[in-house]
Amino acid sequence: MRFTPKHTLAACYTGYITQAAVNNLAPLLFTAFCRDFEITLEQISALIGFNFVTQLTVDALSVKFLDKIGMKGAAVLAHVFAAAGFVLMGLLPFVMQPFAGLALAMAVCAVGGGLTEIVISPIVEALPGDEKASAMSLLHSFYCWGQVGVVALSTLYFVTAGTENWRWLPMLWAIIPFCNIFLFLKVPVYSLTEEGESPMSIKELMGSSFFIKLILLMICAGASELAMSQWSSLFAESGLGVSKTAGDLLGPCGFAVLMGLARLFYGVMGSNIPPEKAIRFSCCLCIISYLTAAFAPHPIINLMGCAFCGLSVGVLWPGTFSVAAREFPKGGGGMFALLALAGDLGCFSGPWLVGIVSGASGELKTGILAAIIFPAAMLIASGKGKVKSPAA
Repeated sequence: MRFTPKHTLAACYTGYITQAAVNNLAPLLFTAFCRDFEITLEQISALIGFNFVTQLTVDALSVKFLDKIGMKGAAVLAHVFAAAGFVLMGLLPFVMQPFAGLALAMAVCAVGGGLTEIVISPIVEALPGDEKASAMSLLHSFYCWGQVGVVALSTLYFVTAGTENWRWLPMLWAIIPFCNIFLFLKVPVYSLTEEGESPMSIKELMGSSFFIKLILLMICAGASELAMSQWSSLFAESGLGVSKTAGDLLGPCGFAVLMGLARLFYGVMGSNIPPEKAIRFSCCLCIISYLTAAFAPHPIINLMGCAFCGLSVGVLWPGTFSVAAREFPKGGGGMFALLALAGDLGCFSGPWLVGIVSGASGELKTGILAAIIFPAAMLIASGKGKVKSPAA
């Protein structure tokens, strides 16, 4: 069988579904961890933090080694770690101290997720074709569909097999990255730079004021997305007083579906819409969504603000990636690693700010409102100046 760039694209789509499983499967099992192993909420928080620190560490280290080991090698390695992490999640807590076993399994998963986030986007960007922004947005939509699929299929598993048999669920999810290992070994992977050319150094990238602006945009994109998605369920239940089922369906689940639809739409129509315009429009819609969530007079309208925030942030992350790839064609894997690192910093900063402000004010609505600073800053930054890339 002859493998083509279409097969490469399919492998990348599957890679983002894997990343969605890495980030969203463990939280579905937290209740089981507490019940079966007497894991405390403080330990659950430590697991979440450990996962975040591991992914940030992978982001930082990959700035140096990604161009050396190559995109194909990194993609294969990412799926090896992801598959191994899922299997270990179902094994280690039963054969060693449970918390240590879970921490180790989640760390292995996090390495796979961190590498996947870094390597998949440049692989798609390097594929033959001109509609790069559309391809990037469509790629990122698969993370959203993966997130919805993880929740839906795992819930179906719990209904049919019972929550007491949760240990087999991560092993079933390991099938996806395991199969994708062999697909990535076969598909063609292209370079972002011409043969014989060297990618830009980190010093050259960081010496560009426009690239520094892109770093800021990525921080704001990650913060705008995660500030709402991480707090919307609790906001619905405690801040708005609706049931958990209704809150989850209209809040985080609605957020993920609308974010996926935004990326799907831009993936189809993006060739006619410059990413800068899409980013600015999305920032305006994001500000409106945050204001609606914080100030609307009825809980259902508040939740609609939460959900439509997903629609508004859908293009921010992939759109910034597309601008970077267009203006820094010799940026190489190190550039994407730096952008991913900035995005992950934003993914931490947004929810952190909401938590800090909510704790100080005693009201989650105030914390949600404070996060409006991120789309506002992104709107201001994206509207300033002309692009002057050293790679131009």
